[in-house]
Amino acid sequence: MHVRLGIFSAAFLAAMSMAGCQSTVGISNAGAAATRAAPPGTTPTIQTDESRALSAYYEDVQDSLLARGMLRTDGGGRDAPVSAAMLARNFERIAMYEEYAMVGGRMVAKQTPSLLHRWEEPVRLQLEFGGSVDQATRRADSRQVAGLINRLSRSTGHPITQVRSGGNFHVFVVSEHERRALVPRLKEIMPQIGLGTLKAVTRMPRSSYCLVFAYDPDNRGIYRQAVAVIRAEHPDLMRLSCYHEEIAQGLGLSNDSPMARPSIFNDDEEFGLLTGHDDMLLRMLYDRRLTPGMTPARAKPIVRQIAGELVASAR
Repeated sequence: MHVRLGIFSAAFLAAMSMAGCQSTVGISNAGAAATRAAPPGTTPTIQTDESRALSAYYEDVQDSLLARGMLRTDGGGRDAPVSAAMLARNFERIAMYEEYAMVGGRMVAKQTPSLLHRWEEPVRLQLEFGGSVDQATRRADSRQVAGLINRLSRSTGHPITQVRSGGNFHVFVVSEHERRALVPRLKEIMPQIGLGTLKAVTRMPRSSYCLVFAYDPDNRGIYRQAVAVIRAEHPDLMRLSCYHEEIAQGLGLSNDSPMARPSIFNDDEEFGLLTGHDDMLLRMLYDRRLTPGMTPARAKPIVRQIAGELVASAR
């Protein structure tokens, strides 16, 4: 089973920056110059044998999941009822815990309590395609992302727009070799980025479908920047699933839970797209009764109250 890398906290990014300050990134000057001169999406590139093999692999993965009734797109139905207690429990686990922690200078999967994180300034999402992505896919994905952004903005009540430049939430759709060449672009977007974060991007194993990391520079629970990386080799539904999960995680729903259902924030792959349950999680996250930087203990009674209201209004 795959692993999706979730949000990296400010403390986590800082630790990775410290871990990387005594090393240099393994990219040649010539490669760096070429990447700056031709960032992803500006110059067509030929798909490599490695990318073709990955495309075939992920097509098989998607076919296998669909054959087992997974990657559902129905948003959850009568077979997946949501109670107020379930919603509150899932919110606490998904919004107030992180998937990864730094242990001995390495990123490891470890459930760690966290402060409540979200955006305060408007989110400006910038979609950047690698040269290997054909124009038809770019147009189709841009339309899908535009619709997703509208949905997320309605659910959160927070301003989220798609921009061509000047973004603070960058989403890269890149092939295997394009992803490995992202280092200069990532440093340009996020100068404080550390070697550990760069390695998480450039060394993504095949089992990682996509990832996102966000930056809270003041450790106050307020995100200022985010970057998501999505594999161009994915078939359409898996790529769309990555857009849904990583962009939503980049808004502050940073964790997954095996108990969350119906939800995309569950690594069992039953649901491929955001569900009605997930929309309620987003509403909770951006409810003004909750504030960035809240601890799980402080947020808990408020979360329970909001969950009760949302479930009651949905009946």
